[in-house]
Amino acid sequence: MNTHHSRGRRRAAVLGSPVEHSLSPVLHRAAYAELGLDGWEYDRRETDEAALPGRLEECEAQGDWAGLSLTMPLKRAVIPLLDEVGEVAASVEAVNTVVFTEDGRRVGDNTDVPGMVAALRERGVERVDSAAVLGAGATASSALAALARVCDGEVTAYVRGAARAGEMREWGRRLGVAVRTADWADAARAFAAPLVIATTPAGSTDALAGAVPEAPGVLFDVLYDPWPTALAAAWAARGGRVVGGLDLLVHQAVLQVELMTGCEKAPLAAMRAAGEAALAARRP
Repeated sequence: MNTHHSRGRRRAAVLGSPVEHSLSPVLHRAAYAELGLDGWEYDRRETDEAALPGRLEECEAQGDWAGLSLTMPLKRAVIPLLDEVGEVAASVEAVNTVVFTEDGRRVGDNTDVPGMVAALRERGVERVDSAAVLGAGATASSALAALARVCDGEVTAYVRGAARAGEMREWGRRLGVAVRTADWADAARAFAAPLVIATTPAGSTDALAGAVPEAPGVLFDVLYDPWPTALAAAWAARGGRVVGGLDLLVHQAVLQVELMTGCEKAPLAAMRAAGEAALAARRP
């Protein structure tokens, strides 16, 4: 453990717009409590692209900032503002973690990709011979990067429109994944794959819930609120394994805590319990 990080007052926060529903403060604070990092604080700061450069300068000027978590719409906008960008973040053009180093540099990383891999491993998914991805947004490129590590064969991406199909094939080329694209109208065909990763916004896959086959494989649905999604509920009812958005959120936050604090092992169980309790409290 880097003791210089654990002494005295240190700050971190999640930036984004909108950011008020972010569970990150709950997860990171639970980690600090478990690790005995008494002087550490973590909050949320509403920040859009225009405000981002000023926010980074402000954090540096205050001198006690350890790092930042970034959500939409900042993951790409931050890249030109950094001194160094990790390999995974560069590969998907998305930074979700910024660490302020002791020598005054801003280092960007991506914990979504290894977080996805870790969430799958925890549910017993080490390797698959093919996979399907629903959607083509920023999370879909992270999904492809994760599949580069776990999928031996072809990935079929179900998307709306030729432009998005082209983007997904280009991501596949960049990330070293064989990507075939198919029309969203045929998305139910995805369910024959041993692993399906749904990266679409809330409600997008609800109409597909009735198409889940008997004995499906593994579904990784990146949403966590509302949970379960109609698709995840139907999948579980048919006996399929489900990895949820909270799994991803917790695993990527574990890696963020380790990067920001210098602690070797963040407390996964305590962070997940805090996240589950916070989500339960939101439900009517």
